[in-house]
Amino acid sequence: MAKGDKIMEAILVITIFVISYVFLLLDRINRALVAATGAALMVLFGVFSWDEALSSYVDWSTIALLFSMMVMISITQRTGIFEFIALWMIKKVSGKPVALFFWIGALTAIGSALLDNVTTVLLLVPVLLHMVKQLKLSSFPYLVNVIISSNIGGTATMIGDPPNIMIGQAVPYFDFLDFIQHLGPVVVIIHGVTMILLYFMFRRVLLTGDTIDESFIRSLKPTDSLRVSPLLYQSITILVLTIVAFTFHGFLHVELTTIAIISALLMLLISEKDESSEVVFQKVEWTTLFFFIGLFVLVGGLEKAGIIDRIAYTFIDWTEGDALMSSVVILWSAGILSGFVDNIPYVASMIPVIEEFQTFGVSPIDPLWWSLALGACLGGNGSLLGASANVVVAGIASTQQEKISFIKFMLIGLFIVLISLIISTIYVLTRYFL
Repeated sequence: MAKGDKIMEAILVITIFVISYVFLLLDRINRALVAATGAALMVLFGVFSWDEALSSYVDWSTIALLFSMMVMISITQRTGIFEFIALWMIKKVSGKPVALFFWIGALTAIGSALLDNVTTVLLLVPVLLHMVKQLKLSSFPYLVNVIISSNIGGTATMIGDPPNIMIGQAVPYFDFLDFIQHLGPVVVIIHGVTMILLYFMFRRVLLTGDTIDESFIRSLKPTDSLRVSPLLYQSITILVLTIVAFTFHGFLHVELTTIAIISALLMLLISEKDESSEVVFQKVEWTTLFFFIGLFVLVGGLEKAGIIDRIAYTFIDWTEGDALMSSVVILWSAGILSGFVDNIPYVASMIPVIEEFQTFGVSPIDPLWWSLALGACLGGNGSLLGASANVVVAGIASTQQEKISFIKFMLIGLFIVLISLIISTIYVLTRYFL
């Protein structure tokens, strides 16, 4: 392709991406329709064919993982177990909104570290929405808490967030414990600071709802919500075994997606008498899945046009191979860009760049990897498009008439990202260079 053609292609791709992004910001048209239209325009104008777009740029493992978890949750919901957990948690915190707020933040962060953040929010958000409806509370503070805590908690381990999985695969000598040792301490600090900041942001709303009728709390009977049947025990057993398998998937040498698909198929087989597969499939969040597919293709256009690579190499040129400066630039560039563009393609483009630095003898090299992980994962809080977990939470909430404002979330998320990156910068500098 001639140089002039490449420039025209880059301009075209950027134009389509920006227009699509503006419509997503306005939030007036279904986000899946916007993403799919943007993807179709990429193909229409010859950026790539449908075959190339869907085979090379859509992460079907992520789509299959999401689909499988949605199937499992849809079936498990029939047993009333989520309502049971919701009512049990309400009684545990005596219905106090502030206590519930901190409880949810801690539970989300821990779950996202031990599983992955998408699975955690898929399991937790239905329970959360049931709780806030029972207590007649505003769902927005709690949904924001779940999104932000899931991305921070997922930063702590190799399986918590897709960028960490990619980095773990790219660096053979990094193991599960390395991620915990290097990222765990700063994640604990960031999450603690974030919870305090979020509390003060939502303090008025939380304290307004802090007048719960105690007689109502005492009258709650969590066990009444359970629909006791073989399906209850079978679905819970499969769900628990799935979570255990996720946790030890590295030792089992089985991919997360494979575990999820097998578990979903097994649950469909045992539930066929109670609810047919057709009914289960109707309850899948297809809007969320198609939004992901469209978004992958949109970002794939940026990749195909070489825009993401160009951005990555430009940042590296600024540092002139200095390890300290490179770490800071990678941390902040990944953090800022991941707030607006899915972090997966950016990490994919940065991995060979850091590997190239290593061949040039840049030392120490490990801080660059940890900076990339921190920036990409924490930057996901910048907007609803920044990370997979964000889109999933927004999708589940919208099906229950709980809409998360794109701009309102972004104003909060960008502030949290800024604080997170400042803390991460201090951590990287003091731990690796001072």
